[in-house]
Amino acid sequence: MNWTERRERFRALLAGNRCVHPGSVYDAISARIAEDLGFEVGIFSGSIGSMTVLGAPDLVVLTLTEFAAQAYRICRAGNLALLCDADHGYGNALNVRRTVEELETAGICAMSIEDTVLPRAYGPNGKPTLIPVEEGIGKMKAALSARQDKNLVIAGRTSALAITGVDDTIKRAKAYEAAGVDAIFLAGGLTVEAIEAVSSEIRIPLITGGGAGSLADLDWMAAHRVRVALQGPRAVQRRGAGGLQHAEGVARRHQAQRPYGHRRARADAAGDARRRLPAMDPRLPGGE
Repeated sequence: MNWTERRERFRALLAGNRCVHPGSVYDAISARIAEDLGFEVGIFSGSIGSMTVLGAPDLVVLTLTEFAAQAYRICRAGNLALLCDADHGYGNALNVRRTVEELETAGICAMSIEDTVLPRAYGPNGKPTLIPVEEGIGKMKAALSARQDKNLVIAGRTSALAITGVDDTIKRAKAYEAAGVDAIFLAGGLTVEAIEAVSSEIRIPLITGGGAGSLADLDWMAAHRVRVALQGPRAVQRRGAGGLQHAEGVARRHQAQRPYGHRRARADAAGDARRRLPAMDPRLPGGE
């Protein structure tokens, strides 16, 4: 398949002056629904991938192969421009290269590589931490050197706002921009003041989560260099799963409430139909 046109569309979005909400997608049918509803961009994250593929929470045990295969199913289902949260690139800088190769082949339009230490340490002291900025720069450079299609967007993702504060966030954003990434993804800890501070220090677009007040105002976000603002992708999947659970429950209760006589009549009808079948030739295997 040719992924060029959708990647060019995503590039044009980043280069423009609008901010959009992406549709949360996790399989082929959700991607087609999002596109049919008019979403320009889809977001597929590691946590959503884990729930879809493994039926498990986001414990960072989903493999790159599983994630890339699901991303390909989403991409081939339609023409939605897909943004993927590729976590920490599934390892060190060498793993990041492989991650870019696999996801580019899958047809995605953009991906983020984050600087969080993953998986998080276990136990009550398992607070999120960041890798050194120098290691983060190495990962960004590895991602950039691995892509074959220059239209594929590489975003440097940082959770520094929620962990180390605004000053460190600006330091990391500027370092990743200098390394050559196409956008900065701010994850967690979003405030109006933080977005104002970061956007004034860099020249490349921002991808962020959402929020209330100005953070929910697409015009305000666009004026501060935000081009894609997420709106809780896990909530969409939870609502979808809740709807499926309700429908399955209704079907199960309906089946349990059917009268015995109705089920017996169906069994008798099936038996009559079998008796009307022509006799099997005894010369054939299974014949009498």
